[in-house]
Amino acid sequence: MNDLSRRHFLHLIAASLGSLGGIYLTGCLNQEKLLTKSIDSEKISPTIFQPDPTSTEIPPTATDLATSTPENTPEPSPTIAYPNLVVARNGDPEEMVRKAVQALGGMERFVKSGDKVVVKPNICVAYHGYKYAATTNPWVVAAIVKLALEAGAKNVKVMDYPFGGSAEQAYNVSGIKAEVNKAGGKMVVMSNLRYVDTSIPKGKDLKSTKIYNGVLNADVLINVPIAKHHELARLTLAMKNMMGVISNRPMMHANLGQRLADLNSRVRSSLVIVDAVRMLMNHGPSGGNLADVKKADTIIASPDIVAADSYAATLFGLKPNDLTYIKKGKEMGLGENNLSKLKIEEINLG
Repeated sequence: MNDLSRRHFLHLIAASLGSLGGIYLTGCLNQEKLLTKSIDSEKISPTIFQPDPTSTEIPPTATDLATSTPENTPEPSPTIAYPNLVVARNGDPEEMVRKAVQALGGMERFVKSGDKVVVKPNICVAYHGYKYAATTNPWVVAAIVKLALEAGAKNVKVMDYPFGGSAEQAYNVSGIKAEVNKAGGKMVVMSNLRYVDTSIPKGKDLKSTKIYNGVLNADVLINVPIAKHHELARLTLAMKNMMGVISNRPMMHANLGQRLADLNSRVRSSLVIVDAVRMLMNHGPSGGNLADVKKADTIIASPDIVAADSYAATLFGLKPNDLTYIKKGKEMGLGENNLSKLKIEEINLG
């Protein structure tokens, strides 16, 4: 090979090496870009960890990360475990109501500022005063009105649909109107024009009925029955008390227990306060003989209507399932009738 050929050959080798170096350099640059992108991705995703090969610590797993709590996150406030039911005894009516509601968390737990509240006592007849225990104790009703207004209620309306005498007469004779007016509430006569056809989606037997519009539109419904004997239902308590919000009550007596449970699945009581200050032990629901009245000085309060009725039944020597509507209410998921499962607080004011 002459000198010219040798020089040409060396130039070719040099050029080839230069190209290979460029390819190699380009590959390195591309790898660097990929590495840079990977590092940037690590900055975005905090769940990627690079374990130290010299460390003996076990790196966190995905489960650890999902359940860990950041140091700057406050611990959640503990849930207050209120009793399911409160029984207050041996005080004056207002004192017992106040103590029972306070033990449940106060009326503020049930009534918020601006709420429209309906209080539903039992004012079934216009010819017996409260001493005969056919109607709810007026001072119990007044105490509830006061508590609701103190909690910030916009208004508190008290109503029932008596079957003996007119509403105006029953409101006066029972003594409830006078005490409600003094407490700042308003008595409402339930006009026949304000009952509306209402479906009962969960009803097993009663699929629809006419229900008073004012009850349906209330933000809070407080159910205040008197604990008393009833010839057909055995006892009139909170679930039975809701018959006073419908227009056609006679039809309820066919399959009464199930239909009461059906009705209460649609008209839900926010709070139940059973008046057992004076109990009608026989010849209910209207009574009329003071010999049938037992002075028990007891108030039962619960947000669970089935629980309230279950406990009230024991005051008459009955078991919860002795009352068909309690049994059906439990079956429909309206509350608990097994008193041993309930957290019950007893308050003795005597």
